[in-house]
Amino acid sequence: MNLIEWLSLATVCLLGAMSPGPSLAVVLAHTLRQGHGSGYAAAISHGVGVGLYGLLTVAGLAALVTNSPVLFSTLQLAGAGYLIFMGIKSLRATSSPLAATDPKLEGERENPWRDGFLVAFLNPKLAVFMLALFSQFLSPDTDWTQRLIMATTVGTLDALWYCAVVMFISRPPVLARLRQASGTIDRVLGVILIVLAITVIISALSG
Repeated sequence: MNLIEWLSLATVCLLGAMSPGPSLAVVLAHTLRQGHGSGYAAAISHGVGVGLYGLLTVAGLAALVTNSPVLFSTLQLAGAGYLIFMGIKSLRATSSPLAATDPKLEGERENPWRDGFLVAFLNPKLAVFMLALFSQFLSPDTDWTQRLIMATTVGTLDALWYCAVVMFISRPPVLARLRQASGTIDRVLGVILIVLAITVIISALSG
């Protein structure tokens, strides 16, 4: 893979990461409720989940997901269930300053590493995206060095994008204003996650 090809791949990967969706909602929720450390954890683990899908794609296993309607629908429904779980958690979240800063409560109530990874891993549409994207750069004789570069690129850029989001909203003036409205933001994020989950369920059952 030459530099021009890699830049083309990286551009599409970055644009894909920047598209708003449940992943952004999860990263925002963890950052607002627990601070930048939790936000970075969700961002990095999300990148790991995306990178794992990239690895499965270059290994040829993602084709199994996209070519098996039952497996694809099962993953979709599992992902929708997890979105509903996180949406309910967001709706029930307290907006007190203590809940956002107390590390004891943080460990008991939230797991950003789990949430960031699962919101990516339980999204089978990533497999479709990876197959469509990587097929432009893969051939039967593509060596594993290039395959690993592709998988690493998609996961790393995804994590870096969400880390940049966390860095921006963690700036003291921005974070202070957002936390003042944390109750409203939590409710909005909760509704968004549940609506997205319902959309996924309808799509899975009608497909």
